Amino acid sequence: MKKIIIGNWKLNLDHLEAIQLLQKLNYSLDVDIEEKIDIVLAPSHTSLRSLQTVVDTDKLKIQISSQDVSGYLNGPYTGEVSAAQLSKLNISYSIIGHSERRTVFNESDELINTKVHNSVDNNIIPIICFGEPDELRTNNEFLRFILNQVNSAVKGLRKDKVDEIIFAYEPIWAIGTGKVASVEDAIQVLSTVKEEVSKKSFFDEEKTRFIYGGSVSPSNAAELLNSKIIDGALVGGASLDVEKFVQIIRSIKL
Repeated sequence: MKKIIIGNWKLNLDHLEAIQLLQKLNYSLDVDIEEKIDIVLAPSHTSLRSLQTVVDTDKLKIQISSQDVSGYLNGPYTGEVSAAQLSKLNISYSIIGHSERRTVFNESDELINTKVHNSVDNNIIPIICFGEPDELRTNNEFLRFILNQVNSAVKGLRKDKVDEIIFAYEPIWAIGTGKVASVEDAIQVLSTVKEEVSKKSFFDEEKTRFIYGGSVSPSNAAELLNSKIIDGALVGGASLDVEKFVQIIRSIKL
């Protein structure tokens, strides 16, 4: 299975800056690296059309993800962007349930499940995020909490609808803090989640990927990404720096 590296640009860059970063990244990547590693960028909604146009026009192999998707499909919901609208832009992925959406915007497990279904129904691959706050890890209650998040997110999914899903472990205490889970911690969580997900009818061992996110950097990427159980990374701040992002990509042993 190909590893995948996803750059989450969060609330940074206007559409012109986003185009410049995409082009700089494309020039910096090793030739045909996308044949061996899936590379995905998640800009703000305002940059999605611009980046996808560059990808299509220049026939780039970099893929585009949205950072979020609405729980609604259409209607009087000012400010929302639906999965159907994203699909028309040829967006390949959508990040769903990121810790910042859960904690800052109080997104519930039920809403996240709806977003997952909306994405799958519109041929967008969901990147389902999950992770625990520091107190649950300290109290050794984190695995139960995480499994509840995962099971809620995929509730009701059917094998005939699901082509591919990515599960991203991003411990809340490691998001933007500089802290990073140890490889042992990440493997423990992802192995447990994989065991749980393998019971689901939609699970396909060749297509379901389990990745890590949380202060991923060039200094810790190699140890994380060359583990057999970790299929890739969701990279935050380091993805805004082309040199660092390329170093993370190159840390994968091919």
